[in-house]
Amino acid sequence: MNPYLPNRLEQQMAELRSRVDRLEQALRSHGIALPQSEVELSAESAVAEPMVVAPSTPVPANDDRGVPQASPEEAPAVRPLFASSGPASPADERSLESRIGSQWFNRVGILAVLIAMAWFLKLAIDNHWIGPLGRVVIGLVAGAGLTAWSERFRARGYLAFSYSLKAVGSGVLYLSLWAAFSLFHLIPAPAAFAAMILVTAFNGFEAWVQDAELLALYGIVGGLSTPLLVSTGGNHEITLFAYLLLLDIAVLVLVALRPWSRLLFSAFAGSVLFITGWWFEYYTDAQLVRTALFLGCFFLIFAFAPRLVRLKSTDDAQFSGWDTLALALLPIANAALGFLAFYGMAEAHRAAWIEPWMAVGFAAFYMLLLRLPARGSLQASPELLSALHLTAVVVFLTIAIPLKAEGRWLTIGWLVEGAALLWAASRVRNLLLRVLALLCLAIGLTALLVVNPTASTMPFINQRFGTYSVAIAVFAFATWVAWTSKGEAEPESSIPWTALAPVTALIVNALILLAICWEIDGFWWHVSWRGDMNFFDGYRMYAQFTYSAFFMAYGALLLGVGFWRRSAFLRWQALVLLAVSIGKVFLYDVSELSQGFRILSFLGLGALLLAVSFVYQRDWLSLREQKRTENQEHQNGWNA
Repeated sequence: MNPYLPNRLEQQMAELRSRVDRLEQALRSHGIALPQSEVELSAESAVAEPMVVAPSTPVPANDDRGVPQASPEEAPAVRPLFASSGPASPADERSLESRIGSQWFNRVGILAVLIAMAWFLKLAIDNHWIGPLGRVVIGLVAGAGLTAWSERFRARGYLAFSYSLKAVGSGVLYLSLWAAFSLFHLIPAPAAFAAMILVTAFNGFEAWVQDAELLALYGIVGGLSTPLLVSTGGNHEITLFAYLLLLDIAVLVLVALRPWSRLLFSAFAGSVLFITGWWFEYYTDAQLVRTALFLGCFFLIFAFAPRLVRLKSTDDAQFSGWDTLALALLPIANAALGFLAFYGMAEAHRAAWIEPWMAVGFAAFYMLLLRLPARGSLQASPELLSALHLTAVVVFLTIAIPLKAEGRWLTIGWLVEGAALLWAASRVRNLLLRVLALLCLAIGLTALLVVNPTASTMPFINQRFGTYSVAIAVFAFATWVAWTSKGEAEPESSIPWTALAPVTALIVNALILLAICWEIDGFWWHVSWRGDMNFFDGYRMYAQFTYSAFFMAYGALLLGVGFWRRSAFLRWQALVLLAVSIGKVFLYDVSELSQGFRILSFLGLGALLLAVSFVYQRDWLSLREQKRTENQEHQNGWNA
């Protein structure tokens, strides 16, 4: 055994321990601490696998921050100390303690410094320590100094702390300018306003150059605070709205260049709050045109913003929560608030005639947005914006109808709109458009049943029957569209056309029955009753007999069409209607009708049922043979 081997091993172990200690101290000085067990394990691993290192290997020098500079040969030996089995996210590396210390305390510290500076200004004022000009100059120098000092920390890699110092510096600059204008009256409002705009623009430029979203958020907060800080309590609509427009345009440029979608919500929320507050405080009829122009500009900015915003997308096309809201919530809120604002101005000026055309204009605008191509960053989700814009088109058209029409025209408008949308859905094969069409048809059907126009003395030639005729025609058209489109390819999880056709066909037959019954009731009311209770029994008897006769006749007609078209669906409807006729004749007519009408009811029902029975016994459609074939196939299946 070589006698020098133990000494050489001890020397290598001492050098390895020395290097590990130096690395651990350097990492701790930068806020990175390794558990003791992990360090010991690494050292033991290094000892367990001795490396041949020349005793004369020089000790690595330190850089200006005290971090040892390892040579390329030493890098593989050090890297396993910090390697992990997979890529760790920032949330995995930072504990609750780290987040509290680095983030929460940081924000509270910013607030505390700003409060302290505000109290310092107040204390300086109360005790007359320095003159007004000196106080403002000190504040401006301190704010600029903090902003410049933050660059030193950014260069060393302390980004969050650097942005915090910038936020404090910007806040001190805002407070100093506010004090110069509001407290000391050293500068006029336009000068203070322009200076604050420069501070905001500088923060935005720095955020863009440094790719710092947090700094951009600080800049937006400061920019939105500027009108409040320089407010004199007067109505300065042009100045306020022009400033907000410039700020929103700057935000739009930033979100088009950087994936900072949450900046949009800050700008949008701030603009809405300022406009709403100004509206309730200062708006008058004399400001209509100017206010409408400003509101139109705000609406257009945030209408186009979702198509310009750059999103944070991953390989699996999953967007962050802010990106999803930018695509979904912002267009809805902008459309709703924009329409309400213009509608409120029209109501204030009693210009009700323009309200429906305004809704049509909004629908046309969103129809144009549907034609615009999406940016490359939105290619993973163009369907979402298209669906929202299509929904806005339908909603605004649906709103325009009650704003313009009333009574039967309201019902007819919704029904015709639903039929047109259903036809368009069959042409473009769009599931959302089909759902919107069905919603319009449902609204129109509800209005038909609730809003009941009065009928005239002339049967079938009156408003009510005309409205029902339009509804019957619309649902018959819907049945035809669904029936002719049932062979088309259906998207997954969609409502198939084959399921829509039977429903609309049932609605057609139900509306026919209801419309004719309304006419029967109106006819006998005018002929035999007219509200006089002495003639009520005659009115009821005539009407009930006519109902029974009509049910039988319509049931026979449906059954005949069902045999002619070989449609079991129509035949079953006829059988159900005949069953209702049987129940009415036996349970109601036998006690309410006179002797003559009872005889006619039972005679007509009996003759009809015998005829139906004869048709089924003749088995013109070979239904029994079809049943035997189905039973045989079923039995063969069980035997197999």
